[in-house]
Amino acid sequence: MIEQLASLPNGVLGFRMSGLVTAQDYENVMVPDIEAAFALNPKLRLVVHVGEDFLGFAPGAMWDDVKLGFRHISGWERTALVTDVGWIRAMSGVFGFAMPTHFKLFSNLELAEAVRWAGSI
Repeated sequence: MIEQLASLPNGVLGFRMSGLVTAQDYENVMVPDIEAAFALNPKLRLVVHVGEDFLGFAPGAMWDDVKLGFRHISGWERTALVTDVGWIRAMSGVFGFAMPTHFKLFSNLELAEAVRWAGSI
């Protein structure tokens, strides 16, 4: 499941992933919200919180994530990833440097700090 995070600073879009995340979650929640945000702004600041109740990605979900990232390759200004899921933290360490954005990894306890960082200039 993917749901939009509430009460974020202007210019910051955020999502929380929990349970089993499916391709339909991307298509029904993230894609419309991100496309609408890009229609208003050429650059996007993003917070993604993968919580402790996250179970994994269903087949196709990871591919939708990759496609979404590449669709706006030059539009990501800042991306904060908030998670304590070990394999996601490890993968972000391996691939985070290659992302075309200012990328920073936070723990679940640092969610408020991640939101502040994403919203800072």
